Amino acid sequence: MTAQKTENVIIVGSGPAGLTAAIYAARANLQPLMIEGYETGGQLMTTTEVENYPGFHHGIQGPDLMIETRKQAERFGTRFITKNVTKVDFSSRPFKLWVDQDLYTANAVIISTGATAKYLGLENERRLLGRGVSACATCDGAFFKNQAVAVIGGGDTAMEEANFLTRFASKVYLIHRRHEFRASKIMSERVLNNPKVQVIYDTQLIDVLGDKGVKGARLRNLKTGEESTLDVEGVFIAIGHKPNTDLFQGILETNDVGYVLTRGKTTYTSVEGVFAAGDVQDPVYRQAITAAGTGCMAAIDAERWLEHQGHK
Repeated sequence: MTAQKTENVIIVGSGPAGLTAAIYAARANLQPLMIEGYETGGQLMTTTEVENYPGFHHGIQGPDLMIETRKQAERFGTRFITKNVTKVDFSSRPFKLWVDQDLYTANAVIISTGATAKYLGLENERRLLGRGVSACATCDGAFFKNQAVAVIGGGDTAMEEANFLTRFASKVYLIHRRHEFRASKIMSERVLNNPKVQVIYDTQLIDVLGDKGVKGARLRNLKTGEESTLDVEGVFIAIGHKPNTDLFQGILETNDVGYVLTRGKTTYTSVEGVFAAGDVQDPVYRQAITAAGTGCMAAIDAERWLEHQGHK
């Protein structure tokens, strides 16, 4: 299919970053087109109670927050395509984006495809996600006051999660497949010196127990093969995140893990006129509120850049 009219700005991805960018771009009269993907709303669609997003003192369900934000973007004139971008060409302007066989062109593009937490692939791990299983201690740690929890992993992320959870949990078990951590020495020492953390080496999580919530973790010692049950009410998977940037490899500059690199305190990428916001360019904070903040920045950056280019 041939291209439609060239859009002022196309936003790829529909989490907090993309939807905030859409709100700001629409209110700036840029008439944004959002290609939101099949997994609309991003990671918050699999989150239950969100208590740390400003403006909701009683908390709000993750899907409800995304539905309301989408309605807000739509109210100001954002148009939506609920499919995935399958190919891009940013080598010349206007930029080209394909959705299957359909070609769309844009004078500016905002990338907000997010990042995906890595999971172990256990059936009950997915089933109990948001009901005791989490991949974000900052998001969910406060729900586990005076409870025992397990953290799975051995890198810096796992160390950070374990240390953070000791603020709330009565006991934190750190489960690691190997006998040595992959984490930096300073992060490892903080965990090993924390009296509320107990490290269980050479062990893997093989199942998460519970019906409507987590009631335990099933473990296997990789040296002896012995299996045991750990009495915990929360399981935090901390084996890293994968930025959703496969589509842009070799096109936009990324770091060694795949996060899109942005310039200074802006959302400018290595390609002039292409901007990135949210978890796709943020390996550090990974919060809904910081994603929304960079979505705002990307829309303002895009608006000013378009104006500078002479686009009305």
